[in-house]
Amino acid sequence: MRNVTLGSTGIVVPQNAFGALPVQRTEMDEAVRILRRAYEGGMRYIDTARAYSNSEEKLGRAFGDAWPDDLYIATKTMAKTPEGFWRDLDCSLEMLRRPYVDVYQFHMANVVWRPGDGTGMYECMLEAKDKGLIRHIGITAHKIGIAEEAVESGLYETLQFPFSYLAGDRELALVELCKQHDMGYIAMKGLAGGLINNSRAAMAYLYANPWVLPIWGIQRMGELEEWLSYMEDTPVMDDEIAAFIEAERASLSGDFCRGCGYCMPCPQGIEINNCARMSLMLRRAPSASWLGEHWQVEMAKIEDCIGCYQCQRKCPYELDTPELLRKNLQDYKRVLAGEVSVS
Repeated sequence: MRNVTLGSTGIVVPQNAFGALPVQRTEMDEAVRILRRAYEGGMRYIDTARAYSNSEEKLGRAFGDAWPDDLYIATKTMAKTPEGFWRDLDCSLEMLRRPYVDVYQFHMANVVWRPGDGTGMYECMLEAKDKGLIRHIGITAHKIGIAEEAVESGLYETLQFPFSYLAGDRELALVELCKQHDMGYIAMKGLAGGLINNSRAAMAYLYANPWVLPIWGIQRMGELEEWLSYMEDTPVMDDEIAAFIEAERASLSGDFCRGCGYCMPCPQGIEINNCARMSLMLRRAPSASWLGEHWQVEMAKIEDCIGCYQCQRKCPYELDTPELLRKNLQDYKRVLAGEVSVS
């Protein structure tokens, strides 16, 4: 496993990092065990967020008594006002039991905050850095236009953006743009929100991009051990994996929901980020629960769609989300009726 340098931050860590969004769904003691095992197994970068319910608290429980000097922590704020910024940062530091955050990021940005823009948001970052409460200023986005603007601004030290072997030319160009600007690139959704189910191919693709630091969302010890096994036995791109990825891209060509959730919330309560890709999940992430009572109820909500198109306007991939929902509901009904097999 090679090390990757996060741009101008100077942070150097193995190119195999921990995404702590899923551990918010894990029982406290088990989450602590998973986090400690991640460090023991060689991971040195953990990404969390104030919005991830008790994820920060679990990190504090795992390491708060004696934070390792070589473990880097990134967290995020979704605040839109200076008051919210300081409230989030104070809470994050308290939950993490840490005097500072290594990388502090504006979360799911839909605007690139700048000095003097009248909001005071970027000035908060500068003040927090001056006070030693944060070490580096970052930004996360799902909309590629926002990501490109953030890189070009020269104001941020890291960018977090979706990146997997399903990436298109514009996403690949974004990696190069970060490299040109000496900006760290943190890749989220390396498994495309669960659509990718071959971890070796996913790792090999990300590993072939030495400027990129992937953070893998981990909820269970078994998942962690799979990623830790790549610390020693790192998959590398070869003809077999390359052919597999090309076949994957062909099968997922066209419009499909990435599950980013940027379209939420729906005024009718539709869980769009799962319902609009149910057909794919049934076939690529098979689970009997998708056909259980809970998801039958959730999918039925699509019938209540009022065609407001709020979801379409907010989609970073410019998908016709209402049409995707309708198609997925039709397919779901056929599967439930036994007309279509997904086994």
